[in-house]
Amino acid sequence: MSKFEGVIVSDHWLQSQFTQVQLRTLKSKFVSLKNQNGEITAADLPLLLAKLKPFSDMFKEKEIEDILSESGLDMSNGIDFEVFLRGYLNLHSHAAVKLGNSNNSSSFLKATTTTLLHTIDESEKESYVAHINSYLRDDPFMKQFLPIDPATNALFELARDGVLLCKLINVAVPNTIDERAINTKRVLNPWERNENHTLCLNSAKAIGCTVVNIGNQDLVEGRPHLVLGLISQIIKIQLLADLNLRKTPQLVELVEDNNDVEELMGLAPEKVLLKWMNFHLKKAGYKKPVTNFSSDLKDGEAYAYLLNVLAPEHCSPATLDTKDPAERANLVLEHAEKMDCKRYLAPKDIVEGSTNLNLAFVAQIFHQRNGLSTDNKKISFAEMMTDDEQMSRDERCFRLWINSLGIGISSYVNNLFEDVRNGWTLLEVLDKVSVGSVNWKHATKPPIKMPFRKVENCNQVVRIGKQLKFSLVNVAGNDFVQGNKKLILAFLWQLMRFNMLQLLKNLRSRSNGKEITDSDILKWANKKVKTTSQMESFKDKSLSNGIFFLELLSAVEPRVVNWNLVTKGESDEEKKLNATYIISVARKLGCSLFLLPEDIMEVNQKMILMLTASIMYWSLQHDSESSPSSVAATPEASPAPSVNGDEDNSVSAEIFNLSIDDAASDTTVSSTQENNSDAFLQ
Repeated sequence: MSKFEGVIVSDHWLQSQFTQVQLRTLKSKFVSLKNQNGEITAADLPLLLAKLKPFSDMFKEKEIEDILSESGLDMSNGIDFEVFLRGYLNLHSHAAVKLGNSNNSSSFLKATTTTLLHTIDESEKESYVAHINSYLRDDPFMKQFLPIDPATNALFELARDGVLLCKLINVAVPNTIDERAINTKRVLNPWERNENHTLCLNSAKAIGCTVVNIGNQDLVEGRPHLVLGLISQIIKIQLLADLNLRKTPQLVELVEDNNDVEELMGLAPEKVLLKWMNFHLKKAGYKKPVTNFSSDLKDGEAYAYLLNVLAPEHCSPATLDTKDPAERANLVLEHAEKMDCKRYLAPKDIVEGSTNLNLAFVAQIFHQRNGLSTDNKKISFAEMMTDDEQMSRDERCFRLWINSLGIGISSYVNNLFEDVRNGWTLLEVLDKVSVGSVNWKHATKPPIKMPFRKVENCNQVVRIGKQLKFSLVNVAGNDFVQGNKKLILAFLWQLMRFNMLQLLKNLRSRSNGKEITDSDILKWANKKVKTTSQMESFKDKSLSNGIFFLELLSAVEPRVVNWNLVTKGESDEEKKLNATYIISVARKLGCSLFLLPEDIMEVNQKMILMLTASIMYWSLQHDSESSPSSVAATPEASPAPSVNGDEDNSVSAEIFNLSIDDAASDTTVSSTQENNSDAFLQ
């Protein structure tokens, strides 16, 4: 297979704004502008940008020229590709403003939090403040700062120490953060504040937020558009948490027959919410299908029908009889309040078609009264369709890892087993992890109508996997298309492991291309923990109490572990306390992790390997001899002062001098093994 070099941009933030597919397309367009001297001037850009989607229907060439000039771009000067990309993003932000930032209903979790749109929606701010005041008012620490006044910038000021955001994450997905790891002093020093933000961003990724383009400094400065964007994602994850068959098996009523259950399981939560809404609207006699949370809800009629069928005891004929949409919206909200739905939006938000607030309102109605039956036969079938616990945990881990890569809206994964079947997302991930490995001329982007195109995509996935020396014996592209869950998980485990080993290898400036192995990681960890507590392998049952990892974390950064909070790990309860603390401390340090406490308690060898490798990666990143050009894969951790003296300065030497001894870990799964892929799932 011919190889295509990836488009590399020197500004890592700028690179993260685009997928490789987008970069290649834009680079091709840009190069086409070169004149006879091989130069491109800023004056050439308006004509090109005016032809590109989505700008062609929004801006005239003169408008684009004015926008670029206002941004400070000298239209007479020559420009490079990065300047062109910045101009493209600048125009994109103007397009968002022109549209009133009315994203489609499926974008709220997929949309990357960026610095492009610097305006904030005051209605959304007011709604999120009301949500925070409601859910955190009884928190022992936060109640001293609440309620927040939405008319001021108090929300952004309060977010600057990181505590509010960490607490909000725990409201959205309980127990994500061990609150013992949050620095909650009244006045925090810069180090402690940075730790909170690092913990916040890594934990936000671990619940499904997209935080590719937001860093500690953005939160420290309380930048309103970024803080509000992050809060928006956290709250929506909370509101849509139950919109799946595992949490709400009654949703099976939405499908006609059992064959549609898998399709329902593969829908994004907001799509499930729309399906639920249309299910009830059809019963109520409403003729128009609702396809979004914006324009289709502006007149308030759909809301009136929905509430009438869910809570007929509070029905008022005036709601449908009134001709004024604003008045109808007000009556709808009064009806909802009688159902104990908190009023987080105003009538004007419905009339103006606020996507985020309408979605939140519908989700709240669902939580309060979903109107679904409790047909035991159907529910039991839905429960049978869900996966076993270990497979579910692995699916969650790989799904969140893929989404953390920031590979683009089109490849955001809601249901791993369904969303990778067309091969496109796997190709996007491969191109991110191994730049230039994908031949995009032989790939088909969704929506894909012809089944053989999906097989072609997946066949290329398998070919690239074999080039990367993955164990793919008797695996074909059609296995992915058919949704073979064990093979999908096995492939993604190898891909995730490959990514981590490559990151570690890239930090070894003196390695001369020597590959990092699982054995190297094991030896490094044991050398750092200079006690009798040693790890025999990544499935060593003694690891279940968590003490080894706390000692390892303390070895790479002594001040990060509070040993007064550590238990002996003798009972399951004590083990869980330690495991939860380990994950939060590692994230607080700067590790990007997607495992659960149960993975440590049960010594899941795959997740134990990733935990150890992530700590090693952080340690090598912060070693004074690490390459300054190394690119961090996690949000920048707080700058740690040297506290280990000469020992820290020898970390790189330690890893460079490690010998390869595969026998050191009997669980090491070599990427060159020719065992069946099922070995990765045992």
